[in-house]
Amino acid sequence: MTNDSLVLRVAGRPVGRYLTRSELPARLSPRPYLHPVTTLSGTAVTELSPADHLHHLGVGVAVPDVEGYNFWGGRTYVQGQGPTELDNHGSQRHTAFQLRDPDGFVEELRWVASGIELLRERRTVAATELTDTAWALDFTFSLTNITGEPVSIGSPATNGRPGAAYGGFFWRARKEAEPPRVFTAESEGEPEVHGTRADWLALAGGDWTLVFAGATDTTRRDPWFVRADEYPGVGSSLAHDERVPIEPGETLVRRVVTVVADGRLDRGEAAALIRKAVSR
Repeated sequence: MTNDSLVLRVAGRPVGRYLTRSELPARLSPRPYLHPVTTLSGTAVTELSPADHLHHLGVGVAVPDVEGYNFWGGRTYVQGQGPTELDNHGSQRHTAFQLRDPDGFVEELRWVASGIELLRERRTVAATELTDTAWALDFTFSLTNITGEPVSIGSPATNGRPGAAYGGFFWRARKEAEPPRVFTAESEGEPEVHGTRADWLALAGGDWTLVFAGATDTTRRDPWFVRADEYPGVGSSLAHDERVPIEPGETLVRRVVTVVADGRLDRGEAAALIRKAVSR
């Protein structure tokens, strides 16, 4: 553990490294992230700056459009032009830890673009043991508009690109030879799950499973953004159908709990573990 990073532990075992000050080029929208995140047996379930999307940084919060500024990284979707390189990238800047323990932390951050602080964030992360083969990552972020004007959050979908409502909590998972299985309690496969609302969503790789759930009523109303065939990634969509305004002084809060398990879970196992994780 250093001033720039910390290691999350569950039952004494390291399960994630959190980096607060990353040396990244501006076009990747520098921000704190968790990587590597592992199962209890040590299998990595995140990727950092993979070749297919250099701006995918493990687990964190990334938003492609905050008042026109890109806090996701990479190109910006422009209606009529498509993905376009713009000089509009913001950064999330670590301010301080309010709490820092082996099993979690509370962090203060500033969202800054073009020298303007748009949002102030409080991020709360906790790691909890569930069984001898599974643990849970509880991730809450609260975004407060500290400007004197409304600040709105958008996505490529709200800007004219159908099916691309990414932005918010995002987990870039481990890419393997075969795409992971995607399923919910009622649906199976990326086309069936992407863009839908579900109490939980699972991504199952070769010998690992991630189970995601919104842990508040507001979070559960956000549809899931899912990729499996092109690359493995799951996010909770803040701006799916329309832009989300945050009035001056108001705070947007979302909480996602993720089960990180060894092995390939079936529906019953996934449902039981995520129920246990969310109810803790």
